[in-house]
Amino acid sequence: MTAPDTDGPLAEQLLRLTRRVHRIQKRHLEHRDLGITPAQSRLLRTLAHYGSPPRMADLAERLEVVPRAVTTLVDGLEAAGKVRRVPDPANRRVIRIELTDDGHGALRELHGARRCAAEEILAPLTDGQRAVLGELLDTLIDGPGIPESGRGGR
Repeated sequence: MTAPDTDGPLAEQLLRLTRRVHRIQKRHLEHRDLGITPAQSRLLRTLAHYGSPPRMADLAERLEVVPRAVTTLVDGLEAAGKVRRVPDPANRRVIRIELTDDGHGALRELHGARRCAAEEILAPLTDGQRAVLGELLDTLIDGPGIPESGRGGR
């Protein structure tokens, strides 16, 4: 006899929720008419976390994609005026990617779209349910055994 698959339905629910989150975020992005794809949005958000302009290889590693995918995303964002390629001051053969003023503005719009999407998704939950969900998500993201003071994000 095999044990029943108790995690299968949960895994399916998580996948369905993830797809729903992406659909809703995409809709909110489209309503803001930024002309930015979800993948470009992710690159902009990642770029904003660097203290100084990263190399394309750094972005590819952080995004867990092949460097060619980053090149394509940067090409589109550069054409839209959201990022620019700049030479590395220490090694002119190295190219770094930095946000433009338009890129910073787009990030503010993206943040607003993500916030609206989250509000839409969380609307059916009470404050108590949201608190419980937040704790559960922290556990899933950070793993068990991490003290509350060591958790980041919220």
